[in-house]
Amino acid sequence: MLKTALTYDNGTILITGGISHIPFATVDPRTNHLRARALDYQNIIDYLKQSEIQYDDSHVLDLVPSPNILVDNARHLVLRDYQQNALDRWVKAGKRGCVVLPTGSGKTVIGVKAIEIVNAASLIIVPTIDLMDQWTSVLSKYFTDVMIGNLGGGADDIQAITVSTYDSAYIRAAGLGNKFALVIFDELHHLGAPGYRSIAEQFASPFRLGLTATIEREDNLHKEFPKLVGGIVFEAYSRDLARNKHLASYEIERRQIDMTVEETEEYKKNFGTYQACLMKLGLKMNRPNAFHRLIMMSGRSGIARQAVLARNKAMDIALNSKSKMEELK
Repeated sequence: MLKTALTYDNGTILITGGISHIPFATVDPRTNHLRARALDYQNIIDYLKQSEIQYDDSHVLDLVPSPNILVDNARHLVLRDYQQNALDRWVKAGKRGCVVLPTGSGKTVIGVKAIEIVNAASLIIVPTIDLMDQWTSVLSKYFTDVMIGNLGGGADDIQAITVSTYDSAYIRAAGLGNKFALVIFDELHHLGAPGYRSIAEQFASPFRLGLTATIEREDNLHKEFPKLVGGIVFEAYSRDLARNKHLASYEIERRQIDMTVEETEEYKKNFGTYQACLMKLGLKMNRPNAFHRLIMMSGRSGIARQAVLARNKAMDIALNSKSKMEELK
């Protein structure tokens, strides 16, 4: 019997070698071979090992070279007790899982230490250009001999440590999905969006870390995070960290605001494009799995891809309105 071979292929794992069944994989009628989501790479490896099936997966991961990535200032970074606890639990969970900590509690430095532990090519995915710049600044501080790559906002520079926006990672996922051993999803709640979740599905990265202050979503799509990233390995609340003097005392006040006139126009334009594309495709989003179908279509249809990007742009405008900062002032 031929040795089972695994190959990364545009966001999927192609499985050849005469084997007819593997959990997480189905037969691709185009090739008559088994195919699985890249997300399930580690699950497939575990199954093959447990079943004592010989395999060759040398053509799955093709990591960005990372010589001496961690021989630097990151070793001298001392974590607070709760940060170290979170990191330890993440390692114990197989270097997969989500850490839920309030804003200002130092989630970024947990990510820095995770990169140090994995000691291989690492990708950090963030929702905004501002956060991409912030992460780049922090990483440059601790990894002074390593170039920090950026993907997004006009930048296209892939390095052993790279920071990308969700939009850019989504667009490039099929080509980058086997280039990084560790993927860190900052502001993890964004990954729940039907479009962005395909990033996690197309990456074969065996190690994953989700960082967020608010993991729950009103649409309940946060329930997918255990499959996409790993379960919650550590969670701490603002009141507890404030009581222990790690955070300042605080009060929460919620206010509803309107977008600026310019933002409203841009939002309507993008949402209109999204709806027009849906009409051309004949898709009705009130049907079960409609958005998942749209995402699948976006890989081969320019109209579907335009629809997804326009919707994501509209959502980004609404979530990051300048009116929020004006109201805060």
